[in-house]
Amino acid sequence: MRDLMGMMAKAKELQQKMQDAQAELDQVVVEGSSGGGLVTVMLTAKGELKGLKIDPSLMKPDEAEIVEDLIVAAHAEARGKAEAVMQEKMSGLTAGLPIPPGMKLPF
Repeated sequence: MRDLMGMMAKAKELQQKMQDAQAELDQVVVEGSSGGGLVTVMLTAKGELKGLKIDPSLMKPDEAEIVEDLIVAAHAEARGKAEAVMQEKMSGLTAGLPIPPGMKLPF
């Protein structure tokens, strides 16, 4: 019975650590850029868009499609960085737990 109580205590501790990590990830901002820095996207580590910068040289009506593509590319880069930050943070919390390979937290 002591093992069950110990597991419950560890689960509660892990839950609190995960909540703290989630709050911390709201504060981490990553940047992704494309077009040699002409478009920059800022996201939180949880994927919330915080900012977008577009170089004025791209503000030509006939180049709208290029700008749209650059925004998508910059967002994809920033999203990849955000996911890496989140994965790194979560892996530190779950170290030593018997979690199957490939299973991502939070669920």
